[in-house]
Amino acid sequence: CKMMNSTVLVQTYPEPPFLREEILAYVGCYGTDTAVDVLLDTVIAEARPQLCYRTCRMELPLEFCDRTCRIGGLEIVSNDLAVHLRGCDRVVIMAATVGVGIDRLILKYGQLSPTKALLAQAVGAERIEALCDALCVDYPDATTRFSPGYGDLPLETQRDLFRLLSCEKHIGLVLNDSLMMSPSKSVTAIFGLRGGISAQ
Repeated sequence: CKMMNSTVLVQTYPEPPFLREEILAYVGCYGTDTAVDVLLDTVIAEARPQLCYRTCRMELPLEFCDRTCRIGGLEIVSNDLAVHLRGCDRVVIMAATVGVGIDRLILKYGQLSPTKALLAQAVGAERIEALCDALCVDYPDATTRFSPGYGDLPLETQRDLFRLLSCEKHIGLVLNDSLMMSPSKSVTAIFGLRGGISAQ
């Protein structure tokens, strides 16, 4: 379902296909292992009903001044981001989460089975990437995602993205004083749009 709230687009996605090879790659398992496969089936089956796929995003104009990216009324000093967005005249700022259920499952497994806990962590990592990829399908010619904390983009930029997107209000995503997100399997990012590309 899609809902427009001011300039923020809030969207809940259907479940993306599970990519088992990617999940296993997160735990360093690249071959066939029947025992691991059975455990992974169990973890996926238990995780599936607890997962949600919520996103919010906003499209904003972009201007450059040396190493400063002016995104709407926000000024971000980052050479790496400026290089990444070169040639773009707009950006999308986004936030996505697969919900708190996977965090609870990881915590439960942590007390019962370290292997299942590791697999649940990997499932959560694969799920949030799959959700972000699903969102980006709407922007086939956009740049790749660039998140706070990557390169010289300050992690503190999280606060600005959360404020602009009202993440807690729209998708239940919270940022604490240490700039950690809850639920933990969540992503914020910026990606660039060139002339004529828009999904809104």
